[in-house]
Amino acid sequence: MVSVRVSRPPLAAGRREIRGRRYSAQFVAAVVLIGAVVVVSLLAPVLAPYDPLVTDPSAKFLPPGSAGHLLGTDDLGRDLLSRLLWGGRTSLLLAVLAVAAATVAGSGAGLLAGFAGPKVSGAVMRVVDMLFAFPVILVAVALAAVLRPGPVVVVAAIAFTVVPYVTRVVFTEVKQQVQREYVEAATALGATRWELMVREVLPNVRGAIVVYGTGMVATMVVFSASLSAVGIGVQPPTPDWGQMIASGAKVVLSGHMHVAVIPGLAVVVVALAFNWLGDALHDLSNPRTRGNRR
Repeated sequence: MVSVRVSRPPLAAGRREIRGRRYSAQFVAAVVLIGAVVVVSLLAPVLAPYDPLVTDPSAKFLPPGSAGHLLGTDDLGRDLLSRLLWGGRTSLLLAVLAVAAATVAGSGAGLLAGFAGPKVSGAVMRVVDMLFAFPVILVAVALAAVLRPGPVVVVAAIAFTVVPYVTRVVFTEVKQQVQREYVEAATALGATRWELMVREVLPNVRGAIVVYGTGMVATMVVFSASLSAVGIGVQPPTPDWGQMIASGAKVVLSGHMHVAVIPGLAVVVVALAFNWLGDALHDLSNPRTRGNRR
């Protein structure tokens, strides 16, 4: 018998190579951007040239590039670079920690529902459907009325938003995994339900959880800034990107666009970087796409 080896078309191979390079560059760019933002935010006490809370009425609305103020000043004469660095600590910390906690809670609920009987899993998913029906902004406003505006409201609103989505994603993934042969084999060997969940199924859905959670961080960074911008998130004088955008929006028409544009660009860059990271992780965890990169 003569074996015939069919070579891949050069054009298709070239496209795969270009796609692989694009995803690699996207992953590197995302990691570099996120790493840079995290490092400078953590080092804000060292890198910030001024106290972000100190005002100087004689130095209001200095444009970017002014002497002693690289990014200019706001309506109270506060240094924008200092407030941007300190604000990153607040905005990123709230979004990342809240999404991480909500992802853990939603993953646990989805995993348990996926292994539970039809009555329990049906009840859990109906609760998830009910959570989807609530407008998130109205929930945040209600929380602010009960708990007072502040970081707690931001974390609670983000958790309320993320948990049902993660639960739905994990539940769907678990239902697909329990039909696989390796679960049947582990069951035949005497594995308990807990062992099936933790040792067999969870490692196979972990990639989807990480990818989805990373993508949600991007959305929640914008959402967190939005809550602070409308006055129900982080309260002044604590530096926060959303607050900076809101205060800057009031003076945009008077010609001081940099007060709002600079923190707005920071939110866009961070959200874009997390989106890139989520896309790249999805590409790495997808066997078909990963195979195309070879």
